[in-house]
Amino acid sequence: MAHLLDRSLAAAQHHGAGRIFCAIAGPPASGKSTLAEGLTEALNRHQPGLAALLPMDGFHYDDLYLGPAGLRPRKGAPETFDVGGLRHALNRLRAREEETVAVPVFDRELEIARAGARLIAQTVQIILVEGNYLLLDRAPWDGLRDAFDVTVRIDPPEGVLRARLVARWQHHGLTPDAMAAKIDGNDLPNARLVTKVSREADFLLRQDR
Repeated sequence: MAHLLDRSLAAAQHHGAGRIFCAIAGPPASGKSTLAEGLTEALNRHQPGLAALLPMDGFHYDDLYLGPAGLRPRKGAPETFDVGGLRHALNRLRAREEETVAVPVFDRELEIARAGARLIAQTVQIILVEGNYLLLDRAPWDGLRDAFDVTVRIDPPEGVLRARLVARWQHHGLTPDAMAAKIDGNDLPNARLVTKVSREADFLLRQDR
């Protein structure tokens, strides 16, 4: 994480008063959230209020839409996100015309996105955006291509992802059958898509465990 911290700080200094957007992408359970949260905390230790986190998961479509649309079993796939809403939020943050911008945050315990759950102040200089499909080279996600100044992709082996996903869904109390359906029917297909169809990143982080 040290080189990402140095790169982010260098970019912030280079841009002066301008805002820096860093994308942290990768498959489900690749450690995106952990890395993004740790980097945000480190930047804010360096300078309080320097960085803020914008999770892509806050732009999940709600089950009220996903159910009737037949997409509930695929929740977490690219087509289950409001990409336009994410792009609009990024544009508002880039413009930096508002004192604060409210962004949604996904509540994994309740499986819903909480609107306006996080406020990003006008004074924040570095926005860390984390999510599976930020670098996906497929419409409509490729419309985010110019949204980021620094890009990071995490690329663990599939066996590592499977072990982490099993631990995640055990924690959430899924039965073995439900867990298998979730992992093999949705999570790992999404992970393979991210691995095969994402564009190159400035930093590629590989993990073996």
